[in-house]
Amino acid sequence: MTAHETTTIVPALRHTARWEHVAIAVVTATFGLWLVAWALIVPVFEAPDETAHIDAAVHVALGDPWAAPGELHVTNAVQAAKVEQATKPSDEWSTVGELLQNAPGPSSTVNQMTQHPPTAYLAGAVVLRAVDFGELRWDHAFVALRLADVLAVTALPLLAWASVRRVTRSPRAALVGALAVFATPELASIGSSFSNDAPVLLVAGIVVWLATRLLTGDTRWRTTIALAVVLGALVWIKGTGLPAVPFVAVVVLFAGSGVLSLRHRIVRTVVVMAVSGGIGAWWWLHNVVAYGRIQPNGYTAMRPPKDFPPGESPTLAHFLDVSWGTLSRTFWGSFGGRAQVSIGDLLTAVLTLVALVVLVGWAFRRGPDLRVALCLAVFPALLIGIQNRTSAHSYLTTTEVAATQGRYYFPAIVCLIVLSALAWRRLVPAGRARSWAVVALAVVLPAVGVYGFAVASAWFWNAAVFPVTGRGLLRYSEIGPVPPAVLVVVVVLVAAGLVASVVQVARADRRALPATAPLP
Repeated sequence: MTAHETTTIVPALRHTARWEHVAIAVVTATFGLWLVAWALIVPVFEAPDETAHIDAAVHVALGDPWAAPGELHVTNAVQAAKVEQATKPSDEWSTVGELLQNAPGPSSTVNQMTQHPPTAYLAGAVVLRAVDFGELRWDHAFVALRLADVLAVTALPLLAWASVRRVTRSPRAALVGALAVFATPELASIGSSFSNDAPVLLVAGIVVWLATRLLTGDTRWRTTIALAVVLGALVWIKGTGLPAVPFVAVVVLFAGSGVLSLRHRIVRTVVVMAVSGGIGAWWWLHNVVAYGRIQPNGYTAMRPPKDFPPGESPTLAHFLDVSWGTLSRTFWGSFGGRAQVSIGDLLTAVLTLVALVVLVGWAFRRGPDLRVALCLAVFPALLIGIQNRTSAHSYLTTTEVAATQGRYYFPAIVCLIVLSALAWRRLVPAGRARSWAVVALAVVLPAVGVYGFAVASAWFWNAAVFPVTGRGLLRYSEIGPVPPAVLVVVVVLVAAGLVASVVQVARADRRALPATAPLP
């Protein structure tokens, strides 16, 4: 490939300065500690579907086969751990080995997780065996699973920063983009629990970052092949990664338009699809052969088809009411195994409306970045469309508006952050107004996350009373995974990191560099 073929198709990108590297390192480390705090504040089993996720990893760690969808059952040992959690102080809890000995075999509760590839649970089993889980108290063993997910998700602000930096060429916007990851406390709750969503967050973030590189002129084959490999890894983890396949196809097809010929771009697209399919398609082909469909339903035994009662019928108004409320609430912050605690319907409605109005109104204006914005919008649009189709099908066949979880949109969170960065830069004119707006966003975005953390802390440990009292601290000392002082230290470090990051954003405009040679 010639040097001409790798020239950027957007205005020249600025080299990153040393202070930017320091600033994003602080934000990333702070986010890692933030996830640790969430892993310690939400009781084990209280994240969505965490009982099933943990149990699936235990099955694999014990050498059990990966059963057909709907045929795996939660072990009695995991059920016994939940009983101990509800009835005994932590100093009386059993080791995993003791639970397996005293409560052997499977229970009657279906574990739906075998509808997914075993990839995340194989990784979880490796973690359990590495920490010798049979000898650990069960909460410590399962917190080890959480911390492994924390390690994976910690890179998310770095990926958001790199993607925004690439598209906007703005050091300040990139830092705010990294801080935007703190704005969804639900993301922190999911990323700090054990599930197959956490590795999806990491790998999907890498996919989007590589996609932004292609869309902003990095049309080298090594970048293209890297995108294909990472895409293959993504669809090997969970079905929520499958919408990334057409998204990447669109990106590769349009990347380099005006520089590379259409024939060249078609060849590159075919190569990317072939490489990624060779890596990640095996599980989905297996499903088609074994079950006649790409994604079997692990919930069939728990939510069988049924008709509406006589005189009742499905209505669009009911579907939209349940979907809108549940999706917005569980995207921003609705914690607990049954999403029983929320940061507030009014707050989540306002946040959703503001985000949608800004995105729809300003992200897709005519300009040099329009092609980039349209391509990045493909991923969240596909997730929204597929999720709502699944939810509508459930409503029509079971009478329940199911599969309405905002976390299903998290694989495209970096896309949403980049699009938001483009939109806000167009909405607020350059100059003093933009400087104030940027600092305000740098404060407000993490503040939403901090509020969500306070709500979760009060709910789980202080009988839903805020602020947390001595009674709440006593309860945490009785059944929390670590002494309260450890959690306090982590929270203080997070607060210091956030303050330092906001200061860096406020100073960023005075440190702006002149445009130099393009980044590769």
